[in-house]
Amino acid sequence: MINNAFIGFGKSATRYHLPYVLARKDKFKVSYIFDNVRDPQKEKLTQYQGIEFTDCVETILNDPQVTLVTVCTPPDSHFYYAKLCLEHGKNVLVEKPFTPTLEEAKILFALAREKNLLVTPYQNRRFDSCFLTIKQAIESGKLGKIIEVESHFDYFRPDAAPQPGSVFEGAFYGLGVHTLDQILSLFGRPQQVAYHLRHLRQPGNPDDTFEAQLFYGDLKAIIKTSHLVKVPYPRFIVHGTKGSVVCYQIDQQETCLKNGIMPDHPDFAADQQCALLDYIDDEGHSHTEQLPAVKGDYGRVYDAIYATLTEGTANYVSEQDAFTNLEILERAFHQPSPSLISLS
Repeated sequence: MINNAFIGFGKSATRYHLPYVLARKDKFKVSYIFDNVRDPQKEKLTQYQGIEFTDCVETILNDPQVTLVTVCTPPDSHFYYAKLCLEHGKNVLVEKPFTPTLEEAKILFALAREKNLLVTPYQNRRFDSCFLTIKQAIESGKLGKIIEVESHFDYFRPDAAPQPGSVFEGAFYGLGVHTLDQILSLFGRPQQVAYHLRHLRQPGNPDDTFEAQLFYGDLKAIIKTSHLVKVPYPRFIVHGTKGSVVCYQIDQQETCLKNGIMPDHPDFAADQQCALLDYIDDEGHSHTEQLPAVKGDYGRVYDAIYATLTEGTANYVSEQDAFTNLEILERAFHQPSPSLISLS
C-alpha cells in the first residue's frame, strides 16, 4: 500500500487524479490533501471522507508514512513543490506542464537520482482510448512503414474574454504538452520541429491555436489545436506504405468526468467509436477493418507508478521524453513563429 498525499485541490486533482486513485484502494491510500485556501463544503463530500485536509504543507512533508506526493498546483509552483518534496524523501508525480523550464526539470531529475526517488510528469493522455487504438494499429505492422501521423485536439469556442497571462495558460503548453508526448512515446526524439503559434480570438491572450510538425527522416508527425473548428477533424489520421487508419472520436473519459460519471460506473467512457483500418497485405489483397476501441484509463498512470515503486520497473515516461517535451515547448517561445528548428 502506497500512502499518497496531494498538494493542490483544484479541478486537476478532483477530476483527473482522485477519481482514479480512490478507485485503487488495494494499491493507494490518500492520506492528506493540502490546499492554501480550504473549502469545507468540498471537503465534506462522501468520496473524501477519511482524508485529512490541511493548509500546512509541512504536515505532508514531515509524515514518514507518505511516500508519494501528487503536485496539482499552478505551473509556476510545480518546481518549488516538487523540489521540496524530493528534499523530504518523497516520490513525486507532477501535473502538466512538468516544470516551466527544461533546466528546472533537469534539476529535479538529478535530485531524484541522488536520493533514489521517482519524479515524473503526469501524462495521462498516453492512456486515451483513441491514442491506444491508433498505437495498436501502428504496432500491428499492417500499415507498413509509417510516413505521416496527424493529431487534432480541437474545439469550437469562438468567444474569448481578454485574459492576458503567461505562456503556460496557452494552448501549446496546455494541450500540446499531451499531444506532443503521445508522438514522443511512439517515435522518440525528432530531428527537426516546425512551429506555428497564433492568437486568433484575443491578440493579447496566450496562444489559442498551434501547429507543430515533428520530422523523423521520411516520417512527419503533425499535432494541431484550434478553438475555431466547428466541424471536427478525425482525432488521428495515420498513413503508411501499406495503408491508413483513421480514428474519428476523442477519448470520452474527460466528458464523463465533467458530467460526474466516475471510473467505477459501468457506463464510464463506454461510448467509444472504433477506428477504420484500410491496408494491403503482403499478397497484395486489400482489407478494410473496423478496429474496436482499446479501453482508455488514466488510472494506468498510477498503476505504472505503483509498479515502478514496488517492483522497480522503468518509469512509464522516460527522462529523455520528459526533457524533449519541455525543450520543444520552451523553444517555441524563443523563436519567431512560424519557425523551423533542429534538435541536436
